[in-house]
Amino acid sequence: MMPIELVDTADIPGGGQLRLMQRGPDFSIQFGEDELMGSQAFDSEEALAILACHRMGAQPDRVLIGGLGMGFTLGAALSALPESTAVVVAELVPKVVAWAHGPLAHLFGGYLTDPRVSLEIRDVHDIIDDAAGTFDGILLDVDNGPDGFIHAANDRLYCNWGLRAAYAALRPAGVLAIWSAYDDDAFVDRLENAGFVVDEVRLAATGGKKRTPYTIWLASKPH
Repeated sequence: MMPIELVDTADIPGGGQLRLMQRGPDFSIQFGEDELMGSQAFDSEEALAILACHRMGAQPDRVLIGGLGMGFTLGAALSALPESTAVVVAELVPKVVAWAHGPLAHLFGGYLTDPRVSLEIRDVHDIIDDAAGTFDGILLDVDNGPDGFIHAANDRLYCNWGLRAAYAALRPAGVLAIWSAYDDDAFVDRLENAGFVVDEVRLAATGGKKRTPYTIWLASKPH
């Protein structure tokens, strides 16, 4: 078996560190002992975008993606969305953007140079909080689930008032889509209490290990 090597580290604003690891042609981004994402298994990240985009209607105008990662959600969104749709990507950790232009550039291809894409080095919560009825979709894959696992301040995204902010940032019929490594009935209750109509999708985990299914919540704002 090929050894796993440390390629680089990235400090997270507010504390903590990400590690970019490589084994042969495969890469992974890790936080502590947990793998956040890997280049071998990315079906669920793509599904996050595909499922959300199919619920936005025929002509979504503006979509927000929280978390650049390895570009799989962004790439799937660009494939699913019309040429007229603007895609804003929020990434909190500057070094993750550097990886996208460096050791992970082969995974991104031309995604970041697509004229529809604008990249903001900014907390996605702040973008949501500043918006008012401007997004047709908000796609979040910034933690392992609906809690501030990577960045403690991300709890703001999943609490009652954070979900109300997301609701306000969406246009009528807009979709808030959230990726999670686990289910959470209490979070579904919070989504519904914020006014969303919630669809919960379970996806089998891939990558050769026996894992619990991933969960994607598709929370729609009524017309």
